[in-house]
Amino acid sequence: MDEKRVYELEIQESITGKQRPRMNTYTGRAYTPTKTKNYEYLVRQIFVYKYPQFVPIEGRVRMTITAYYELPNKRSKLQEAEMLANIISPTKKPDWDNIGKIVSDALNKFAFKDDAQITEATIIKKYARTPRVLVKIEEY
Repeated sequence: MDEKRVYELEIQESITGKQRPRMNTYTGRAYTPTKTKNYEYLVRQIFVYKYPQFVPIEGRVRMTITAYYELPNKRSKLQEAEMLANIISPTKKPDWDNIGKIVSDALNKFAFKDDAQITEATIIKKYARTPRVLVKIEEY
């Protein structure tokens, strides 16, 4: 049996949620906001750099995204310890679904042929001293 493919990435920036398409009132056309386009491009570039010989997964996909948020400025030592121990989780934006959407859209046709192949997804929001995003995509 073929070995199942696994792709792992680390994006060393704060997570950006997928923004809704905007409408140009002058032309009447919808467009993707620049912040979303730039983040998707960044994720794609990190993937292609790490896996230059990538082959998109054709079977079902399990995706795990862990978004590490920056610690808030106003916090006590106890709160900081609880945040780093994952007792307190970030309950702020971006929402979990917008995190999953921006990463899966960025890796569409790269890590997998189509994001409809994602049959299991886990989005985890945690605090850390350094904001970053870990992505694991596996064929199963």
